[in-house]
Amino acid sequence: MGFNRLSENTRGFLMVVSAPSGTGKTTLCKRLLKVNPELRFSISYTTRPQRAREVDGRDYHFISEAIFGEKRRQGEFVETEEIFNNLYGTSGRDIESCLAAGQNMLFDVDTRGAKSIKKVYPEGVFVFILPPSLDVLKERLTRRGSEDEATMSIRLKRACDEIHENDWYDYVIINDMISSSFKALESIYIAEKSRRFRQLEMIKRVLQLKGGM
Repeated sequence: MGFNRLSENTRGFLMVVSAPSGTGKTTLCKRLLKVNPELRFSISYTTRPQRAREVDGRDYHFISEAIFGEKRRQGEFVETEEIFNNLYGTSGRDIESCLAAGQNMLFDVDTRGAKSIKKVYPEGVFVFILPPSLDVLKERLTRRGSEDEATMSIRLKRACDEIHENDWYDYVIINDMISSSFKALESIYIAEKSRRFRQLEMIKRVLQLKGGM
């Protein structure tokens, strides 16, 4: 599926955040969204059951496997993944609608999804969140109390595989403390918003105002 592009200085940009499960990326992303209300969160489509406290259209778009399959056949997704027998997908149509309106977007996806997005949007900003160590990660997952030993082993193996993918990301943050990690993530977002080519319209307006003085 083709997506129409506007010039880079009039479009919004996307920031993709990845991390092994239990590293704290969802907490960091929620904080970033809270203090930057202009930033839009990319809501994925999924076939997994809706959990307690989750809201359809806010946390995920919960759909059936049949509808998911039809959307995939129509080329609507820029990336799809199967995680623990559940399907997840990111809509290219939703992305283009936001970016074309000049809105910046935040993505919370795994490394495979991020790599698929990078193929379509190589100009995106890609951030990887690392745990201080695998022992700390295991401790965090254990505190959840939602996984048995077999599932825990699978998650840790997957975490090791994902960590090896960090070499193609633009930024890496070690999440030892949420407060300092959040400052790092927000600093990246602010710096990327301030890139000169994204400020060309504002520069033109400033120069026009100067000319009218």
